[in-house]
Amino acid sequence: MSELDSKLKTDKEIIEQNLSNLQRRIKSACSRSRYNQDSVKLVISTKYVEAEVVRVLYELGFSCIGENHLQDTEKKLEKLNDLDLQWHMIGHLQRNKVKKAIRIFELIHSVESISLAMEINKESIKLGKKTSILIEVNVSGEETKYGLSPDDIIPFLYEISNMKGINVEGLMTMAPIVDDPEICRPFFKGLRELFERVKEENIHNVEMKFLSMGMTQDYEVAIEEGANLVRIGSAVFKGI
Repeated sequence: MSELDSKLKTDKEIIEQNLSNLQRRIKSACSRSRYNQDSVKLVISTKYVEAEVVRVLYELGFSCIGENHLQDTEKKLEKLNDLDLQWHMIGHLQRNKVKKAIRIFELIHSVESISLAMEINKESIKLGKKTSILIEVNVSGEETKYGLSPDDIIPFLYEISNMKGINVEGLMTMAPIVDDPEICRPFFKGLRELFERVKEENIHNVEMKFLSMGMTQDYEVAIEEGANLVRIGSAVFKGI
């Protein structure tokens, strides 16, 4: 066995244990949630790992992969095109990358402007497809974060509801990076309430299917407050 193969074997064992612990904690958080989630969709963020590690994830039965940068995703795809992976764009998407992005990503989590929505719509129509998107909400009001303010979400959804090249499937947020995840609870709670208000509006071409909130440092609190999709990276790869 080569040195690389030996390392990958060890990494696989570590990742498998990490995923087992993660799934156990997700299940526990679901049981504590007032929203009675039966399950939570896990998107594994692979921003900092190589294609060989993504292949390990696939071998372990995990195929939903989140990436932050289009160029990195393209490089990994060159080595992984034999696998049936679901790629999610979880980072900021620039308008000049849309044409390529909509050919790769099954779901774009980070739409936060009319101009970006229009570009996705335009390029999707050219391809004869509809691209699934989430709307990014800046729940904390931090200037360093992307996203629309909560007050702007419903007017924004009405504005894009007639775009024939997109399907709105929910909301996404990135909470503040803090040591105590309880600090994030009010933000997650507020986004869940907004999620429910959008449902009540019954806006054409807008489905509140996914509430994407929660990462390694705060996913349990996010699930307790109603997240049904979490984006986890470092908890999966700890120790490799």
